[in-house]
Amino acid sequence: MARREHSRAELARKLSVHEEDPAEIERVLDELEARGWLSERRVVEQRVHTLRTRFGTRRIERDLLAKGVSAEAVAAALPDLKAGELGAARAVWARKFDRPPRTAAERARQARFLQGRGFDLEVIFRIIKGDVEE
Repeated sequence: MARREHSRAELARKLSVHEEDPAEIERVLDELEARGWLSERRVVEQRVHTLRTRFGTRRIERDLLAKGVSAEAVAAALPDLKAGELGAARAVWARKFDRPPRTAAERARQARFLQGRGFDLEVIFRIIKGDVEE
């Protein structure tokens, strides 16, 4: 069975089914954090590691926020994500497409694919144009 780190918000939601007192849930979550068993930093690291090979910075950012990770923790992870964005986009593009676009329709299709994966337009245009410089 696969295990992953959970954010404080995810655990609070899961525990609310079993405990009606929100104060008790908060106490338990505080204790888990104090013992080091619950860590927002580890949630961010694990999700970034898991998603980086398939998705861009924008998609990863949305995923982290949806999981209840604080905006500050997400903002702290963004510089590293943006630094590797071009390489990640190139790898995703290369797995999907066997050649650069030859027509406007192919160019649009490849751009939409990379946009759907959460890559920035600047990076997408560099990939599609064949810009290999980092």
